[in-house]
Amino acid sequence: MATTDLLAAEREARRAADAARTALAEALRTVTRGAVDSSTRRRAEYSTDASNYRVVPEVVVYPQDADDAVAALGVVRELGLPITARGAGTSVAGNAVGPGVVLDLSQHVHQIHEIDPEARTARIDPGVVMSALQQAAAPHGLRFGPDPSTQNRATLGGMIGNNACGPHAVAYGRTADNVTELDVVDGTGRRFTAGKGDPTFAAVPGLADLVRDNLALIRTEFGRFGRQVSGYSLEHLLPENGSDLAKALVGTEGTLVTVLAATVRLVPVPSAPTLVVLGYPDMPSAADDVPTFLDLNPLAVEGLDARLVDVVRRAKGDASVPPLPPGAGWLMVEVGGATPEEARENAELIVGASGSDATMILPAGPDATKMWQIRADGAGLAGRTPQGEQAWPGWEDSAVPPERLGDYLRDLDALMETYGVDGLPYGHFGDGCVHLRIDLPLEASGSVLRTFMLEAAALVAKYGGSLSGEHGDGRARSELLPVMYSPEAIALLEQVKALFDPADVMNPGVVVRPRAIDDDLRRPHAHPVLAASGTVGGPGTTAPAKVSKISRRAGYQGFSFAHDHGDLTQAVHRCVGVGKCRADTSAAGGFMCPSYLATKDEKDVTRGRARVLQEAVNGTLVGGLTAPEVRESLDLCLSCKACSSDCPAGVDMAQYKSEVLHRTYRGKLRPVDHYSLGWLPVWARLATGMPRFVNKVLGIRPLAKAVLWAGGMDTRRPVPAFAEIPFRTWWKRGGATRGVPGLAIGQTPGKPVRSDRPKVVLWTDSFSDSLSPGVPQAAVQVLTAAGYDVVVPDQEACCGLTWISTGQLDGARKRLEKLLGILGPYAVNGIPILGLEPSCTGVLRSDLVDLFPDDPRAQAVSRATRTLSELLTSVDTAPGKGSGWRLPDLSDVRAVVQPHCHQHSVMGFAADERLLRDAGAQITVLAGCCGLAGNFGMQKGHYETSVAVAENALLPALRDAPEGSVYLADGFSCRTQADQLAGVQGKALVELLAERL
Repeated sequence: MATTDLLAAEREARRAADAARTALAEALRTVTRGAVDSSTRRRAEYSTDASNYRVVPEVVVYPQDADDAVAALGVVRELGLPITARGAGTSVAGNAVGPGVVLDLSQHVHQIHEIDPEARTARIDPGVVMSALQQAAAPHGLRFGPDPSTQNRATLGGMIGNNACGPHAVAYGRTADNVTELDVVDGTGRRFTAGKGDPTFAAVPGLADLVRDNLALIRTEFGRFGRQVSGYSLEHLLPENGSDLAKALVGTEGTLVTVLAATVRLVPVPSAPTLVVLGYPDMPSAADDVPTFLDLNPLAVEGLDARLVDVVRRAKGDASVPPLPPGAGWLMVEVGGATPEEARENAELIVGASGSDATMILPAGPDATKMWQIRADGAGLAGRTPQGEQAWPGWEDSAVPPERLGDYLRDLDALMETYGVDGLPYGHFGDGCVHLRIDLPLEASGSVLRTFMLEAAALVAKYGGSLSGEHGDGRARSELLPVMYSPEAIALLEQVKALFDPADVMNPGVVVRPRAIDDDLRRPHAHPVLAASGTVGGPGTTAPAKVSKISRRAGYQGFSFAHDHGDLTQAVHRCVGVGKCRADTSAAGGFMCPSYLATKDEKDVTRGRARVLQEAVNGTLVGGLTAPEVRESLDLCLSCKACSSDCPAGVDMAQYKSEVLHRTYRGKLRPVDHYSLGWLPVWARLATGMPRFVNKVLGIRPLAKAVLWAGGMDTRRPVPAFAEIPFRTWWKRGGATRGVPGLAIGQTPGKPVRSDRPKVVLWTDSFSDSLSPGVPQAAVQVLTAAGYDVVVPDQEACCGLTWISTGQLDGARKRLEKLLGILGPYAVNGIPILGLEPSCTGVLRSDLVDLFPDDPRAQAVSRATRTLSELLTSVDTAPGKGSGWRLPDLSDVRAVVQPHCHQHSVMGFAADERLLRDAGAQITVLAGCCGLAGNFGMQKGHYETSVAVAENALLPALRDAPEGSVYLADGFSCRTQADQLAGVQGKALVELLAERL
């Protein structure tokens, strides 16, 4: 066939597929009240979960309630199409992706119907997030027992689907052990309540006969040890186990039924949990010791490898890891007790029974919390090896009987060494379950994955174990079930499937008649056109098998992506889908993905954006970085950078957004707001040349609205007033010297002042200089009082922040190059640089190095840059005892404190919080973005989201603040948002300190 004929046939097939997809979506809309979405962007967002697999659905449905879900299932069943139920999408085995219709039960079907404290049960919808159930049960002194590390985003429906366990399953059992009743609909359309005690299994004709005819097979091959999760848990159907259909349906991964509601068992909350940390020479030695104290009823027994702890230190700093006993592997053993004293006694019993001579006991508190945080972030942190290579799930949660765990780990280490691969093991050692991501070369081929998995499966079978210990088989392990089960057992699984889903439409390709483990792999490759030019051809282009990268070419000036071998493709594949960005932060607040917290839409979460970018770089579904789907996905990203610190995989969506904008518009006409807001320092400098005139003109509301509209900004926003006397003008006029001794005006870099006082460079960013000059003026007062000689360079040094946030990286580099020439000499001479505006300070600490990876001046400036609190509290830069400096007394201050997002993500807020508390202030520290976020909240089309984000934390806190409270915010945007939306005038920390000198 000629090439033109092939292209015509391809176009015709694409049109037919589009038409069928549209018809399916319309059919679903006629019977459901929830949203039905068949857009390319939405399909990209749901094309994968937290696994290695990529399966693009045709349609995503968001049912409003259980009846809505039943109606949608009916349409899909009638059409004979595949259906996959999905919760938070954190499945690591590919259980939550499917080719037909994805039913997202997390967005609306999440009601807690009843908590019965007497019966210790709860009746819940499948979309209920586990932490929400824990919060609701806590007032009754109860909790749900199993608690996977994803509990603040994992839904109960997903946990039921996978038979999730978590650290405390050693005490409370698996999800199956804590489910008493299920409201379900199966593949034939039958809706029934599954429970216990009916050996006839009346709701499913033929099941009783199947169980009766296979009693010996079920008794010998299923339920052999606690973490045997692979396959179906048919042991629960046995008469001696109560003929419990509800428990048997747990862990069937949506292949037999869709769960519409569940009744679950609750357990008492431990009153005084205490953590024992035991050190060992290596992980197998730690595993050997587990059986010695299991009979002492620990609440959890977790294993941690030294390499994982080192990754945490590198990613989050030394303060993130408490002091640990000597060793290269540790066990975290939690015990309880009616009182702290009893818990301590139980902890000492564990220490005495163990074979470790390196031990530590941690009562509930900060150090114990840090240990559990390491464990909670394990799935994301283990996504990169210590060498920085991508590590993949697959052999993610194998399990063996605990008494055989040490030997299994030794053989598993030897197998990885044979293949030349590495990983960071950790897991639920009390149950014999090991989590492990391995740096298999998936970017090149899936063949090594296949051969390794076959050998690993044989190894786990040798030890009487299970391919999966809590995450299910999914697409990752279902093909391997014959290694673990006999042909008769596999045939029995197929017969069970046929009773519930004879048409094989429910999550097909999983458990029964599985897809091959190397089919449908999500591999990081880039389309060659994109690799060469930074853009991709139109939709429908096919990515080749050959690996290619989007990297820094000769002469290209963008972010370095140094942690990803200079490759944007690898960078966007940092997202492994663990979904921490989807965390339910309603109780404690949170910084990551502020727009998602406002919209609850997968489009606005870091993971959803990463998926769209992954599709854009491979060019198969989304047509490149210039595609409208990419613009839609990134539109509500506030560039807050919280993901860069809070995402355990280290995704930096702010950087990706800037890079995408840079590649999209480089050399082209840009949106008008890129010029109005992106060049803000230029306009501010011009405005401060005639500030009274500019302020008067912009104070006329119709004129201000016209200017805002013309500049692509929201006309509901006021225009901030420009300073009549900018700080640098004030400084040059000698305003700082009046009554303030020891100042160095325009000091020559490296030339000492005639003083023994330590020196500090006061770096004034554009915001502080032109819009808030009172902040650097206050800094002069505080620094001088603290015993410093203040240095203000003669030349202006702009960090290019607004150019970065609008993707004008050439312009940003030009300004940063000049900044390095001005601040570099101070930095290399060991003089600290004080930053006042957190977003600008964050540029010097982070983006500067990424844009100038090979310039030693960039490293020097980054290391030298400090926040005020860091400067005043650091051992290296704090004023000496001879200076007479003391913190002002703030004991009468009650403050609502808004950490800037960039400070939270880049510098951290610990030093500020410590300084305020040491000064005696009573503070409420907010955990959440203000919503303005520099240019974001000013841009046309963002106002509603900006306000909604402010309602997450800022505005409620200001409304509820006691009379006389101070609003503290170092960020100009944060102060502006509070002023514009709440009429509250904020002040920077340095202004508060200056007032109290």
